[in-house]
Amino acid sequence: MREIVKQVAAIDVDQKLLVTTLGRMYDDWSPELYAQKTFPNTQKGFEALLSWVKKNADKAIAVRFVMEATGVYHENFAYFLDANKEEVTVVLPNKISNYMRTLEVKTITDKTASEAIARFALERKLELWKRPKSICKKLRQLTRERDQLVMERTMVKNQLHAEQAEAEPNKSSITRIKARIKMLDKQAQEIKEELAALIQTDVEMQKKVALLCSLSGIGLLTAATVLGETNGFELIRSRRQLASYAGFDVKEKQSGTSVKGKPRISKKGNKYLRKAMHLPALSAIRHDERFKGLFARLVSKHGIKMKAAVAVQRKLLEMMFTLYKTNEKYDKQYLIKNMVHAEME
Repeated sequence: MREIVKQVAAIDVDQKLLVTTLGRMYDDWSPELYAQKTFPNTQKGFEALLSWVKKNADKAIAVRFVMEATGVYHENFAYFLDANKEEVTVVLPNKISNYMRTLEVKTITDKTASEAIARFALERKLELWKRPKSICKKLRQLTRERDQLVMERTMVKNQLHAEQAEAEPNKSSITRIKARIKMLDKQAQEIKEELAALIQTDVEMQKKVALLCSLSGIGLLTAATVLGETNGFELIRSRRQLASYAGFDVKEKQSGTSVKGKPRISKKGNKYLRKAMHLPALSAIRHDERFKGLFARLVSKHGIKMKAAVAVQRKLLEMMFTLYKTNEKYDKQYLIKNMVHAEME
């Protein structure tokens, strides 16, 4: 008789519904999807879903609840499960969509998406989700809000430029646009001050931010964004994993001698991390010999400045992870000291 070795409850989350599929893996490594039901994405729906899973699952084997990160709509349910001491995994949407392509699913619905999540969870060893630290969650909320304000300010400035460039500009329109820009500047500054005040409330966070800001090009906003988006590097185990999470990992298509695509970053990751590293990388290239040398070597190799700048972005992010984990400040004179030491030997 076959024995169950793994059980999952896979949930496809949207704004209003939780489409749930129960699956199990037997000791002969054959998967089975054996039950499916839809619940409302509300507190009562959470309770009903948990009760249904416990009623239908084998009580001798722990059930792993697996869902994809769907904007913010999955968060309340994930928090509910965590409060009830259940095992939870939250998967990036691109991983599920890539997996669904291997199944050759022709019709994509909430039901087929839930089934795909269940098969994915049964076949793979997944990391447990942890509730974000309170301070990291607030950092993420504030930095994302500021990012939206900056994008809006850029759009309004473009409107101002267009209005002023007209043959007969409307003075009242220009006045209102300038007032909007002034308001957005004020709100962006308020958020920056709120971030600084928030970091001051946590001694450990102060120390970590100081370590990260010792790195060339990294300021408070960048440090706050990275810590907020990674939950203080809570589930990051390596620099390679961090690069993949940010979408800095390289993808390449090559087959025999006829197919050879150009290597490029996947961009299938956290866009806020990639965006946060753009300006710091440019600053580091100008003011730090280590990054200036890396940039020059890469440009001399392939002649593409943007590609070299992206490599510096990745390097900066990886070094932030290293400084955070080792509790060491960045030594800008590291290369010079090594050169002197080598000459003395």
